[in-house]
Amino acid sequence: MQTTLEKDGGKLTIAVSGRVDTTTAPELEKAVFENTDGIKELVLDLKEMSYISSAGLRVLLKSEKKMKAQGEMTLINVNNDVMEILDMTGFSDILTIG
Repeated sequence: MQTTLEKDGGKLTIAVSGRVDTTTAPELEKAVFENTDGIKELVLDLKEMSYISSAGLRVLLKSEKKMKAQGEMTLINVNNDVMEILDMTGFSDILTIG
C-alpha cells in the first residue's frame, strides 16, 4: 500500500493505492491521524486501492469518527471490488461516497 497526500488549505486528499489489510492498515491510520489536525475536509481517493480488509475498514470508521468532530470525510473513485466490500459490510451506508 502507498499513500500520496495533497493539502489545499483546510482540505486534505489522500490517494491510497494497493491493498489495505492487517499489515498496511496501521500505515493508513498514521497517514490520516498525523495529518488531519486543522483539516475540515478529508478526501480519500481509492481509485488505485485493490482490496480492503476488516482492519482497513476499521481505519475508515475511526477516520470518519475523527472527521465528524471537525469536518467531513468523503471517499472518491471507489472501484467495483472495493465498493462490493463496502456494500456487503454496510459501510456504504455509513460513509460518504462521492
